[in-house]
Amino acid sequence: MSFQVAIQVYSVREDAEKDLEGTLRKIKEMGYDGVEFAGLYGYSYEQVRDLVEKIGLIPISAHIPLNEMLEDPEGVLKGYAQIGCKYAAVPYLPEELRPGTDNFEKTLQDIAMLGKVAAENGMTMLYHNHDFEFQKIGDEYGLDYMYRVIPAELLQTELDTCWVNVAGEDPSAYVRKYAGRAPVVHLKDFYLKNRDEKGDAPFYELIGNDQKAGGEDVFEFRPVGYGMQDFPAILKASEDAGAAWVVVEQDRPSMGKTPMECAQMSREYLKKLGV
Repeated sequence: MSFQVAIQVYSVREDAEKDLEGTLRKIKEMGYDGVEFAGLYGYSYEQVRDLVEKIGLIPISAHIPLNEMLEDPEGVLKGYAQIGCKYAAVPYLPEELRPGTDNFEKTLQDIAMLGKVAAENGMTMLYHNHDFEFQKIGDEYGLDYMYRVIPAELLQTELDTCWVNVAGEDPSAYVRKYAGRAPVVHLKDFYLKNRDEKGDAPFYELIGNDQKAGGEDVFEFRPVGYGMQDFPAILKASEDAGAAWVVVEQDRPSMGKTPMECAQMSREYLKKLGV
């Protein structure tokens, strides 16, 4: 397949916090082509640029909190451009900014503005979804509304295939839906015991919540290829949609493995599929 494989460094964040250079070297040794950052672990933009260049990893993209970009759009995006990131992604929206709130329209205006600043710095703005964007606004999902309202030249997709599935949609079909606008696709696997048990409670590791029912795990992140996702189909859809990169992400380790072991398992599985 024609795309390259990166890992979201958030997947191995504890290792990166202790030893960023050593962690990046191990990522390279696993066979990853690039990395997507979610924070710089106390390093400067210049230091991270020099580090990935020395190791031989491509700093393809970065997840940057929306409020951080809005506080200093030019400074923050110029900094990540200096690292060499081709893409900057809005990773997450707090509840008060999501579809269905009074602030959502302003949020879309802010993202469009950041898309302009990103373009001025040679970057492309992406949006990384969860499942809460699949709330309806009229007859369409909030996520689709976002991509309709904000022009493609200002915002491209970074579809997280796990959350598309959890929301009840077919990840492959959704990737194909945005063919030509899907340069980066997130590969995330999961185990969901019973979709009806999920309820409305959030279960994102990002905000520190776990989902349990009767003391048993209902939802669990898994290494790519070890959960419920049909990755051969997702990868074919990504190729058909024109994706240049796929990014492995696992919010928390599972199956009794460490984060680095999970990262290795994901990469080995993708190699078996010829990726």
